[in-house]
This record gives sequence, structure tokens and C-alpha cells, in this order.
Amino acid sequence: MNVVPELTRYADGITAVDTGYVRPRFDASHVVVDDGRAAFVDTGTTHSVPRLLAALEALGVAPGQVDWVLITHVHLDHAGGAGALMRHLPNARCAIHPRGARHLVDPAKLIAGSIAVYGEERYHALYGDIVPIPEDRVHVAGDGERITLGRRTLELLHTPGHALHHYCIADLDHRRMFTGDTFGLSYRDFDVDGRAFILPTTTPVHFDPDALIASVDRILSYRPQAIYLTHYGEITEIERLGRELKQRVADFVRLARDLAGAPDRTARMQEDMFRLLSVWLDEHGYAGDRAERHAVLDGDVELNVQGLEHWLDRAA
Repeated sequence: MNVVPELTRYADGITAVDTGYVRPRFDASHVVVDDGRAAFVDTGTTHSVPRLLAALEALGVAPGQVDWVLITHVHLDHAGGAGALMRHLPNARCAIHPRGARHLVDPAKLIAGSIAVYGEERYHALYGDIVPIPEDRVHVAGDGERITLGRRTLELLHTPGHALHHYCIADLDHRRMFTGDTFGLSYRDFDVDGRAFILPTTTPVHFDPDALIASVDRILSYRPQAIYLTHYGEITEIERLGRELKQRVADFVRLARDLAGAPDRTARMQEDMFRLLSVWLDEHGYAGDRAERHAVLDGDVELNVQGLEHWLDRAA
């Protein structure tokens, strides 16, 4: 069966590929093409690989022209498909943060942890079989390291806060950045008159608000003209969104601290977080009703509360 990839083409050789994870326009892999060479930024899951290969074909790029698979961090919606994809890319190296490299070479702990969260049946439905990457094809990404793709220079920046094993990619030649989850989430469902909506992601287990805000400031210091998010695609108005993102990290922290001692803490935090997100959406001008908001946000509310609770418990 032929796969028809859902592509969104941007300037400067950058294309978002919908990985098919969870729902449409939720999870993107970005393909960057320069002077006949290509890179993937994040991969989605093993189930995503046929879409990524179809995207290469649609872009007129042969698998042998892919030099890099750049994995921002090892959460499985970003990295789950890396091993399976690498089997199709004979010349590619996979760049990963030093703290994440061992998990791609030997994914047993990633798999076990995910099965513990989702159960075996749900895990396989979401992620498929995680394939290890040979160690000699893994490139450990140093902080501030520069690599070459065609004629452009990419700088790799360690950006903890969402995860300790997170890095971002700065396209120095075009003032564009690929930020995984560090610069938050911006679903196209919430765009209003071309204006994007931003929210943080505090997914367990490494959330650190001070480190996250510092990482956002580091991204902003590059003065990017556009940022590409795994969830989802291109955003501009970077100064506004960066300001809002940092304030919303602080608001999440305040919410968590206010409810730290509540006997029904998890349920209260979920209720208050959804209410807070709805206030922000109202201020943004989003007209969708409560059901539409729940349909998009409930998964994030659950994961964000888990992350905040892990953070509270570590600090206790």
C-alpha cells in the first residue's frame, strides 16, 4: 500500500512531515535539504517510518543523501522511529545528547518504562518495536558543537528543562531553530488570524522550571526568525511567544505549589490546569467550545500534571 505523506513546505529547504502519531498535525518530523544533502529532525515512532521515507521520495531525495538524523531527545514521540529509520539511510549518523545516547544503542529501559506507563498492548499500538542503533552510527552531540549539512552550518545546543537529555538545533545561515519540546507546544488547531498559541510541556520526569526558562532565553538569544516545533511545525512572532512561554512556565509552577498539599492533588491540578489553559485561549481569541478544547488538550493536561507532581515530589 502506497503511503501519501502529509507535508508542509516552508522556506529554506525545510519541510514538516506529519508522523501520524495520535492525531493529525500533532507530531512532526522536519526534513532539511541543502545542496543535495538532507537531515531529519526527530522521527516520530517506528510506525512513522513509511511516511518519512515517502516524504523523501516526494522531495526528490534519495535515502543515501541523508547525512543526519537529529534527535532532540529520547522521548518516544521524538525518537521512537530513529532506529528503524536509520536502517534505510546507509550514510546517516544519528546525533543525540550524551545523556540519551545509551538509550538509542540499547533501548531496553525506554521500552520497559513505556510499557509500565501504557501497558504492553497500548505501547505497541503507539510505538511499535523500538529498533536499536549500532553504536558506531551514533554521534554524541556536544554543547555548542557545529555540524555541516550541505552548505549550511547547524549548531547543537544543550537545553535542559523539559528533559535533561534535550538539545536544540540552530540553523545559523537562515536564523531558524528546531527546538523539540524546549520551546513548548503550538498546535495549529489554536491559530487565530495567523497568530500562534504557545504552552509549556512539563512531561515527566525531568521538568526543571529554572533550567527551562534559561534554555528558552538561550534560544531567544539567537534571535531566530522562525522556530520549528515537533508539536507542531513553524512558528514566528518569536519574541511574543517566548515572553508568553516563560510566563506560563511560572504560572504552571504557581499552580503546582498552590495545590502541593491538597489531598486530591492530581484531580485538582488537572481541573485548574485546564481552566488556566482555557483562560489563555480566551485571551488569545480562540472561539472553540469546551469539548473542542478538551479534545486537543486533555492528553497534555494529564502529562503536564504528572511532570509537575514529579517536580514537587523531588523538591519535597
